[in-house]
Amino acid sequence: MGALRPVGRTLLRDTAYAAIRDAIVCGELPPGEPVRDADLAGRLGLSRAPVRDALARLAEEGLVETKPQSYTRVTRLDPRAVREAAVVVRAMHELAARTGVPLLGPDGVTALREANDRFVRATRTGEVGEALRADDDLHDVLVRACGNRAVAATIARFTPLLRRLEWRRFAEAGALESAARHERLIDACAAGDADEAARITATIWHSLDDLADDPDGAAPVPAEQAAPAPAGGGQDDVP
Repeated sequence: MGALRPVGRTLLRDTAYAAIRDAIVCGELPPGEPVRDADLAGRLGLSRAPVRDALARLAEEGLVETKPQSYTRVTRLDPRAVREAAVVVRAMHELAARTGVPLLGPDGVTALREANDRFVRATRTGEVGEALRADDDLHDVLVRACGNRAVAATIARFTPLLRRLEWRRFAEAGALESAARHERLIDACAAGDADEAARITATIWHSLDDLADDPDGAAPVPAEQAAPAPAGGGQDDVP
């Protein structure tokens, strides 16, 4: 099922924002696609007001562009924006690892292992949305452990710019290599080695720098595999 489906009536602005963002990220709303608040409101089962608010927020985050009295559309893939976002996201995750490992505890390590197990299972069965969701959950363990709200907000703000290309370039071989790197990260966390965890995290996220190369030439994920993508985190190794 696609991201654009009727939603509940609570926190309507946030719900509309998340649904439209996810549709953009997974390609249900592709680059250059015109978006109209009335159409989206109908698909989401909402009034136009929360959809307008969501589109304004998405415009601020670079996923939608608007020309007054002319158009509102999904932005095209911008290599420079992706490179800039990759640098910021990598730095934030490295900081989260460095400061979060001493605060993690056994339950946190268990959560990391469970998330990586889900990541591997979803990768092997070709469930792209579930794999990326599990990847997000894994990295979010350290983000939550570090307790820095600015880090979490920055990751949430810039990760969707990367996610758009991750959806288009997801590959099983690269994902399984990511799982192996996850294991090394988990081992460092279990050992309480914050410096090593930060180093591995930087290596993991550095691989996203290549996402900006030839973004329009990437093969799209099949529509039947599309599913809402969460805001934080990212697949580590994308060929």
